[in-house]
Amino acid sequence: MNQMIESVQSKDMLQNQKMYSQILEYSVETVFIHVDHKILYINQAGSNFLKGSKKDIIGANLLSIIQDEFKSIIVERIQKAMLATGPIEVIEQTITRLDGTFVDVEFYCHPVEFGGRKVIQTGLRDITKRKDAEKQLIEREKLASIGQMAVGIAHEVKNPLTSVKGFLQLIKETNPHPYLQAMESELEKAIDTLQNLLQVSKPNLYSEPITKIDLCKELTSLIFLFQDKMYNTEIEMDLRNSDQMIIGKKNLFLKAFFNLIKNALEAMPEKGKIRIEHYFQGDCIYVKIMDNGVGIPKDKICFLGTPFYSSKGEGTGLGLAQVFSTIHEYGGTIQVQSELGIGTTFIVRLPL
Repeated sequence: MNQMIESVQSKDMLQNQKMYSQILEYSVETVFIHVDHKILYINQAGSNFLKGSKKDIIGANLLSIIQDEFKSIIVERIQKAMLATGPIEVIEQTITRLDGTFVDVEFYCHPVEFGGRKVIQTGLRDITKRKDAEKQLIEREKLASIGQMAVGIAHEVKNPLTSVKGFLQLIKETNPHPYLQAMESELEKAIDTLQNLLQVSKPNLYSEPITKIDLCKELTSLIFLFQDKMYNTEIEMDLRNSDQMIIGKKNLFLKAFFNLIKNALEAMPEKGKIRIEHYFQGDCIYVKIMDNGVGIPKDKICFLGTPFYSSKGEGTGLGLAQVFSTIHEYGGTIQVQSELGIGTTFIVRLPL
């Protein structure tokens, strides 16, 4: 009788274990089961995520994917999970996949019964996109803070300069002198720079209507504005999916792409090549502007879009500040890839 009960219990356990394995197998998240750091099972989603086969992963040491400085933390958490009766708190980790790439994950584990013994079930959730979104949000907040500071400074400086300009004109009428003309010209440049800073920092100052924008058509039109500078530059256009349009403030976008093309031209001291691409992918329009100019140092790329930061000797940085401000206000993103002596690529993503 006891043998029959044990047999039924054994069958039930095997059936439950099989059902449990099937549930894990169809999970879209990475799930593996381990004991004493040895991996006993991993689902298909997990082997795909870790860039290896189940054969390579099962039997391996769980700690092999953990970076050295965090191994002691994971060991402590596994020991804590073995003593717990339920899931323990989730932590964030950077793990190393089998192909050597790094990825940010949420790491959570809890004790389960598997094969008649207590083991640990660990789950990994890819948080790369969330991390990228957080980084972009921080960058936008930083640009917004800089913009607010710039607006205040520009107002404080522009008002007295405008007064000086007025008095200078009065002096010219009573005591004309050639130096006064030069002073007025330089003063006008300073006021124009401050006005540009105000427009960059608060693009909503434009009372421009929202309209449909055919970027393919507008990019083609912009190229004609640079005809006088094209004698030593080859322009290559690859404009696909011209039927897809965005909705926004047309002149703001024209100014943004004008600044990007202008920067690409100025990045090439001699003969060069600019390639402009437009295509639709995943509910977004992408515009790539590539040049084979001098390039930008990698440690300087993070400063692009900051007012008054420029890699050019006489640049003010306001052009790129306007580009970043316009694209971010729209809800788009800008990615910059550059290599010294090879060139620079700006990738603008605009959601429909």
